[in-house]
Formats: sequence, C-alpha cells, structure tokens
Amino acid sequence: MPGVPVVEITNPEDERIADYRALTDVELRSRWEPPNGLFIAEGERVIGRALRAGYRLRSALVDAKRVDQLSGLPPEAPCYAGSPAVLESITGFHVHRGVLASFHRRALPDLDEVLRHARRLVVCEGLNTHTNLGALFRSAAALGMDAVVLSPTCADPLYRRAVRVSMGEVFAVPYAWAAAWPAALATIRTAGFSLLAMTPAPDAIPLQRLGADLRSRPALLLGAEGPGLTTAALAAADARVAIPMRRGVDSLNVATAAAVAFWELSRADGC
Repeated sequence: MPGVPVVEITNPEDERIADYRALTDVELRSRWEPPNGLFIAEGERVIGRALRAGYRLRSALVDAKRVDQLSGLPPEAPCYAGSPAVLESITGFHVHRGVLASFHRRALPDLDEVLRHARRLVVCEGLNTHTNLGALFRSAAALGMDAVVLSPTCADPLYRRAVRVSMGEVFAVPYAWAAAWPAALATIRTAGFSLLAMTPAPDAIPLQRLGADLRSRPALLLGAEGPGLTTAALAAADARVAIPMRRGVDSLNVATAAAVAFWELSRADGC
C-alpha cells in the first residue's frame, strides 16, 4: 500500500483505534458513532464504494497479513494493522474480511429536498432491524426506487451491519429522516406522491392491479417486521396494497416483500 502510513497496533486499548472498539455492541455504537460523526465500513468492496461516493476516510484497521493486498486508500488517513487476535479483541468479532474503515458522516438532505428529486419513494416506519434495512437499501438501488424516508424509530442506515448487508448501496440511495411523524406523511402526499401502505389485510389491493394514477409517483410505506405499519400510517395511506400469497403463507420478510414491490412499481420502465 504505497504512500499509506501503516501503524502497528499491539494493544487493544490503544486510543488511536477507539473508533473500532466493541463493534458488536449496538447500544454502545449508537451512542458513539452518530454523535462523533462517524460510521464503520467493512470489506474492500464496501470501503471502495464509500470512497467513490465521496465519504472522507478517518482511518483503516487491517489484518497485518492483508496490508500488502490493499489498494486505493487515500494516504492522508492512517492505516492501523494488527494480528487477527488483536483485531478481535478490539472489535469483539473475527474480522474475516480483513479490513475495516472509519469514515466521516455527511450532512443529510432534508425531507423537502429528497421529495423534490424523487419519482418513486420508500417510506419506512419503525424498521429497526439493521439487516432488513440494509437489504432494503440494496433492493431500492437495484430496482428503481429513488429515495428513502425514515421515521424517527428506524435503524441507522450507516450502522456497520446495515452498510455491509446493503453492499454499500446505502451510499447510492438518498435518504432523509422525517422528524415529525406521522405528520410527514401529509407532507409526502402534498409533494404529489400516492401513499401505498403494504399490509396483508384482506382489503388490500394486489400490487399488480394498481392503476396508473397510483403508480405515477408511488410512496411505498413499509412497517417493522411483525407489527407492520401503525394505525396512523395505515389511515394516512391513499391505498392499502399487498403481494398475493399462496400455500397459506400470510406474509414475507419485510426486506423480501420490499424487493418484490420495488420491482412491480418500476417494471414499466422496461429496464
């Protein structure tokens, strides 16, 4: 890794690698990362996508055996290297991808800005599982959704697990937090979107039967795994929609259902 300063770390308590401490402790990381304006990316591909998206690198933490295999890291940020045992003591897990990186967060667009530039919108209420949220962002990027709006009770899209599951696509899809909830749903409708609430309720319209008026600027509402959308969100919707189920299955995992719905809402593009 020519030009990148490599610093050997032998003590897991070294303050220089504080960004990486106890990465498996969700509560601790939630208290540490957003207030300090950072997030952690894992794996060369995801780190590369963060760099290409313009996120500024703070540092990298690498398995010492992998140092010579890395490329593309900017030289102004330090690269810390340690043995697998030291890395596991720092992070709390075996770093099998061999490399972690700490990045500076960026200011997010506000809700109005996201709505101005989107045609198809994903609106998440209480989606608090990082793996589901990461998978949702990956599907949104791949299947034609333009932006994501998050209620205050959603998980952090830049938490390490969400970033990893999304394969870095959280960097590709704009998103905004809707602080006023559920009042934000009225703001979304006023911006010209049709609010489509995903629900297994028997009165829901099968997605493939949606009319052109509801498809032109859809805002797909998705709730948390299990409880689904709240009564307030369902009441705010212009229509309730569902994916038809067979063999007695009542519903799909929220990330899977989201992917199916994204494809259906964007298939008219012919991509």
